[in-house]
Amino acid sequence: MAARMDLDGRPIKPMTICMIGAGGFIGSHLCEKLMAETPHKVLALDVYNDKIKRLLEPDSLPWAGRIEFHQINIKHDSRLEGLVKMADLTINLAAICTPADYNTRPLDTIYSNFIDALPVVKYCSENSKRLIHFSTCEVYGKTIGSFLPKDSPLRKDPAYYVLKEDTSPCIFGSIEKQRWSYACAKQLIERLIYAEGAESGLDFTIVRPFNWIGPRMDFIPGIDGPSEGVPRVLACFSNNLLRREPLKLVDGGQSQRTFVYIKDAIEAVLLMIENPDRANGHIFNVGNPNNEVTVRQLAEMMTQVYTKVSGEPMLQSPSIDVSSKEFYGEGYDDSDKRIPDMTIINKQLGWNPKTSLWDLLESTLTYQYRTYAEAIKKSMAKPTAS
Repeated sequence: MAARMDLDGRPIKPMTICMIGAGGFIGSHLCEKLMAETPHKVLALDVYNDKIKRLLEPDSLPWAGRIEFHQINIKHDSRLEGLVKMADLTINLAAICTPADYNTRPLDTIYSNFIDALPVVKYCSENSKRLIHFSTCEVYGKTIGSFLPKDSPLRKDPAYYVLKEDTSPCIFGSIEKQRWSYACAKQLIERLIYAEGAESGLDFTIVRPFNWIGPRMDFIPGIDGPSEGVPRVLACFSNNLLRREPLKLVDGGQSQRTFVYIKDAIEAVLLMIENPDRANGHIFNVGNPNNEVTVRQLAEMMTQVYTKVSGEPMLQSPSIDVSSKEFYGEGYDDSDKRIPDMTIINKQLGWNPKTSLWDLLESTLTYQYRTYAEAIKKSMAKPTAS
């Protein structure tokens, strides 16, 4: 493998990375990238390894010996500190990050995203180890623009909607809106990490993902996840399409989101890993402001893409409106728009996303159709009378 150079033209030394949550959606893509393109070693920590199993065996793989799986639940495992000490860098991806859980499991959500992350930060700080911590775009909450009067001309000014790492306020709903339990926990751990940097010299980078999309994201209920679970919006819509059910638009699908392709986003993370001098001490939005749609528009586009991918005809009524209370339960609230400002990551790392929304949806739905369609057909088949 040819010597890799950082953005300042210096050779990149091989490092050992302790990756917590390596078996998840983001972790599996990051492990793939690190194995295929770098000399780095990964200590892969997670409860499950289904999504990275093919990277772990057989021994004949070109990266054999550079990835080790450690089955660990970081809530209560004494091995965690030792693994952090063995590594040059710790990446923390572990989280409960499914909106349906924020209302129904607020305690688990807060513990997972704040309490369980505390030892990771502590071990990195005490042992002078670098930390890349994954937060969320949800820390921004609602935009200033959402509070303007409906007829205000200021509603057309992007300054009231674009989310900037260093200047945008974090605006959450009231306490009984438990949907914000996730955002609050994530914001507090960010503040703690930032304080460790200021007071104890912790080298840190905080990542705020804006809807990363691609193969292996989230679960399809009853197929590779719990039957009663509610995944995030794109997997919800994929599940409906695969089952030939109308897509459910919560409160009319008026919320706006931006989506970025996982492979583009992983390029950004690799730049952070290999350019510590440019990444340390920074918070980075990682998203694609060019891929902005309402949830209703997303449903329409996914229906068109799925029709192309599967060859199946479109349903006569491809979507239905449902209330957030009916879909998520009491205490749900939502942010209106999530448009990332990309100034800091572009300046520090020279990163820009490339993949259009249509292309990333086509890649994701092609994967999901090939992976899940047969299993779903079998699960829906009615038993024949003997």
